[in-house]
Amino acid sequence: MTAPTLSNPDLVPTTAAQRTWRWYHFAALWVGMVMCIPAYTLAASLIESGMSWSQAVGTVFLGNLIVLVPMLLIGHAGAKYGIPYAVLARASFGTQGARLPALLRALVACGWYGIQTWFGGQMIFTLAGVLLGHPLAGDPLPGLGISAAQFGCFLLFWALQFWFVVHGIDAIRKLETYTAPIKIVICFVLLWWAWDRAGGFGPILDQPSAFVEGGRKAGQFSAVFWPSLTAMVGFWATLALNIPDFTRFARSQRDQLVGQAIGLPAPMGLLAALAVFVTSATVVIYGKALWDPVDLASRMTGAAVLVALIVLLIDTVSVNLAANLVGPAYDFSALAPGRISYKAGGILTCVIAIVMMPWKILASTEGYIFTWLIGYSALLGPVAGILIVDYYLLRKTELVVDELYVEGGRYSYRGGWNLAALLAFAVGVAPNVPGFLNAAFPAAFPEVGAAFKAIYTYAWFAGLALAAVVYGVLMMGKAQPQTLTRSAT
Repeated sequence: MTAPTLSNPDLVPTTAAQRTWRWYHFAALWVGMVMCIPAYTLAASLIESGMSWSQAVGTVFLGNLIVLVPMLLIGHAGAKYGIPYAVLARASFGTQGARLPALLRALVACGWYGIQTWFGGQMIFTLAGVLLGHPLAGDPLPGLGISAAQFGCFLLFWALQFWFVVHGIDAIRKLETYTAPIKIVICFVLLWWAWDRAGGFGPILDQPSAFVEGGRKAGQFSAVFWPSLTAMVGFWATLALNIPDFTRFARSQRDQLVGQAIGLPAPMGLLAALAVFVTSATVVIYGKALWDPVDLASRMTGAAVLVALIVLLIDTVSVNLAANLVGPAYDFSALAPGRISYKAGGILTCVIAIVMMPWKILASTEGYIFTWLIGYSALLGPVAGILIVDYYLLRKTELVVDELYVEGGRYSYRGGWNLAALLAFAVGVAPNVPGFLNAAFPAAFPEVGAAFKAIYTYAWFAGLALAAVVYGVLMMGKAQPQTLTRSAT
């Protein structure tokens, strides 16, 4: 019988009636998530590090092509069995141990949800200033460090998203499907606007790589490329884990494979190219490079500024809900299925996002994109490695789904914990810890060895590979530990 501590209506396998997602829904989902402010500004960090525009766009595309592989591999289980990530993790970590990777994934997503909500609040803040004819002012509130107007705009955007939290994943699917074509059109309109105003695309496109002979960083391309590539992979590292939360609604395996292959790498590379082209034009139009689309929108005149900021608001809502709400909602539900539903998990995500005060995360983390992205990719890479080895190499994609929901079955291991997975996870994370501390807090941890810094450069790759090898060795011949086997009813 299904254990109440492991199951609720939101966690059990999806029925045939619930499997309504076709390939174009997955493609629209990814287009909706790709078209976001952090993704737009990623190319800026690469060009500022010395890359030419083509090197920056190529790095973004390659990183997303790489992360597509675990995305499709892990998504297979969702489409085949209709189970979410938090349940799939039980096959490798154990019925109780799976709570660890679920919690890690959920907390990272809460941070991202808060950051994206802060971006949305800043758009409302900017829009209000434009409509009033002057920027909103005010002293920072004690303990918060931001003004009452900024905090109020943050809470307003938080409330706008809350409607979709209450109405569930189908409302999010409809939002992504309907807004994706609009986002594509707006991107081309923005591109035309920049080209028309600047009479071309400006100087950034003519700027050579700083790594060529005679350049200011001659011969240093590898030192910049590898951590940049790791950051690009890290950008979607959370989705690579919880993609079964979406693929469990796929009508077929082909739908999730084709939809994701179309929707992720190419649109991400095209968005990076768009960002470079438009920003290059802003050098001509405004006299300086404007990589922040909110800043760019606020400088437009007439109805254009209103339209631009509203589009950015819709965009941020859609990406935040899909990328940073669905996963933790299921993950929190899996922590206590009898008390936390998917909807309750979503509400919990929203509350934690406020408590984490994302504006302080952004202010206190040096180079937040690289520290944040590489940092959590070091944490989640090992989990991906364990899941892939367990599902493909050890179990050959065959799971006894009923026993994922029972205590004392083959996925209970020792008291619900698979020590092999925990050890493999620890081995995968440990070598990256010194490098992370040095990157995030250089003043406090200045004496980190060159070897640890080098490992951290490849954080996601290193963590995934180490955990995968250790887990595979420890589990050799133990893929199906036979204890008491029972069927769920």
